[in-house]
Amino acid sequence: MLITISEDTLTLSPGNTVIFRDQTWEDYQRLLNLRQETSIPKLSFNLNTQEIRLMSPLPSHGKRIDLLRNLVRILLEKKGLDWECFDPITLKIPPVAGVEPDTCFYINNRQGILGKDKLNLTVDPPPDLAIEVDFTSITDINAYEVIKVPELWIYRQENLNIYLLEGESYQDSSTSRLFPDFDVKTVLPQYIELGWNQGSSLALRQFSNL
Repeated sequence: MLITISEDTLTLSPGNTVIFRDQTWEDYQRLLNLRQETSIPKLSFNLNTQEIRLMSPLPSHGKRIDLLRNLVRILLEKKGLDWECFDPITLKIPPVAGVEPDTCFYINNRQGILGKDKLNLTVDPPPDLAIEVDFTSITDINAYEVIKVPELWIYRQENLNIYLLEGESYQDSSTSRLFPDFDVKTVLPQYIELGWNQGSSLALRQFSNL
């Protein structure tokens, strides 16, 4: 069965995406509550489009996210930067938007969230970097604009797209604001696919030695 929604259950078969239209914040909250303590399916909401998106990832999705997460950690270590990484996490600004990045990093904003059990983005800062892998779904970039994440990476079909928040909207960029001296757009996909084809530890070890 593709999707199951009952009074106490929300499930979606791996590798599938479902979009509900003409939805409200209350509908989104109800699905979050049905999902309970699990992180699958991923849920997002955008009041501007009145859409709720559900996505259940495949194993290939998870492995590439794990590689991307660890590659970013290596880059941060090389720069001598402190960071906090979160996944899963639900980023919400009621009643207009909610997103669940595959992984995200607090770097410049990390001091603002240390020691907090829950984040309230009406007063707390958003993560400095959110990362999505789009295999079975397409990330709702407009929802991220509402959350105001400064830098968004979307990995799709061996390409890393970098979006920088300029004012109220994202601009496609060839360089990262967080790593301006490193060609993440070209180099990271090479090591993601190396990890997929030849093993994560090999890829990460080679990347660390760059």
